[in-house]
Amino acid sequence: MAKSKGIGSLSREIAQALSEYTSEIEEGLEKSKVEVAKGTVKNLKITSPEQTGDYAKGWARKKIGTAQVVYNRTDYQLTHLLENGHVNRDGSRTQSTPHIAPAEDKAIDEFMKKVEKVIKG
Repeated sequence: MAKSKGIGSLSREIAQALSEYTSEIEEGLEKSKVEVAKGTVKNLKITSPEQTGDYAKGWARKKIGTAQVVYNRTDYQLTHLLENGHVNRDGSRTQSTPHIAPAEDKAIDEFMKKVEKVIKG
């Protein structure tokens, strides 16, 4: 009887430790997501092409489910056109201004580093 009670106690303690570790990881990842999203918004506000300045000021983030989404709340229609260029009425093409893809790449790298740091402790 004493041995089974000891094993049950051990398994409860292991489960408790894993639960605490999981909670710490989840909190660390959530904090990292928010930090990276905020940094990406700042980066996009700086690197966005400026015609009137409204486009650059429009970058924001919001939480959807468990994800942090970075988007342009004022001129969302322009993101694809500015990033990739487009055809004008006269048939000529505008030059693309890649600013979202570099910010995304930087955000991915930064998030991966933060995830590794959170997991390693």
